[in-house]
Amino acid sequence: MRDLSIIIVSWNVAELLDVCLKSIFNNTQSSDMLDMEVIVVDSASEDGTVQMLRDHYPQVNVLPQAQNLGFSRCNNIGLKAATGRHILLLNPDTEIITDALGKMVAYLDVHHDVGIIGPHTLNSDGSTQSTRRRFPTRTLAFFESTWLQSFAPCRLLDNYYVRDVGDNAIADVDWVQGSALMTRREVYRQIGELDEAYVMFSEEMDWCKRAKDAGWRVVYFGQAQIVHHGGKSTEQVVARRHIHFQQSKLRYFKKYHGRWFAQMLRIFLLALYVLQLGLEAGKSLLGHKRALRQERIKAYWQVLRSGLKVS
Repeated sequence: MRDLSIIIVSWNVAELLDVCLKSIFNNTQSSDMLDMEVIVVDSASEDGTVQMLRDHYPQVNVLPQAQNLGFSRCNNIGLKAATGRHILLLNPDTEIITDALGKMVAYLDVHHDVGIIGPHTLNSDGSTQSTRRRFPTRTLAFFESTWLQSFAPCRLLDNYYVRDVGDNAIADVDWVQGSALMTRREVYRQIGELDEAYVMFSEEMDWCKRAKDAGWRVVYFGQAQIVHHGGKSTEQVVARRHIHFQQSKLRYFKKYHGRWFAQMLRIFLLALYVLQLGLEAGKSLLGHKRALRQERIKAYWQVLRSGLKVS
């Protein structure tokens, strides 16, 4: 069995994927080189991604899809094809720094009660990206990633974003960001695949929740570093990004805090979008950055039309 299977889901980011793959293969050419495989599940890209992979990366297992199936479903396709002892879910807009993969595999091999780990992630400018979390509380749900976040109590946000842990530390957390998440095959066998009802966003939080409920530790591993350029696929669909983010948030709270709380949160979020739409319309009428305002109005209107309904 291989040491590591790397699963990358790609959609119209051929150039970034090329950089990502180069960083993977260039940083594993050492005496301690991992026995690994790379699986790219391409979600119906239209930018020549599949041909680029076939021309330049014959060692990569390419699984092209006929339509855009969403992040969670495509990762599950990759999970079914993976053969490694450990599995890394990796975004295509990332770069591996030096021997990060080897360090993460070695840590899992020594700490047998750790089921999932996530690395110290950097932004494109070299600053630290916040990727470690504790599970959100009901109170936090009304603040986090809304217009009201700046009004949230500091202790609430500090706890959620694990600000009491240093960037280079190794520490137990509740969940780590799915841009680079490594897990054991045993965890996947025990808790199953990603919940495909999360088209994108919150799927890794749900997976980590299920792993912790099954008795596994989740660890932020600050001794390994990657770069995550961030959101290059979702930038292409602004309205859908809003819809998927909020629907995923609602699904998580419905699963773990009950249907009635999720319904109350849904009404609250829709009311915020009504308010945002009204403010943007007013600014547009006043001629303030009208093109930007019109783009936001269109996005917020699509969110409201969706109703943020959750299965």
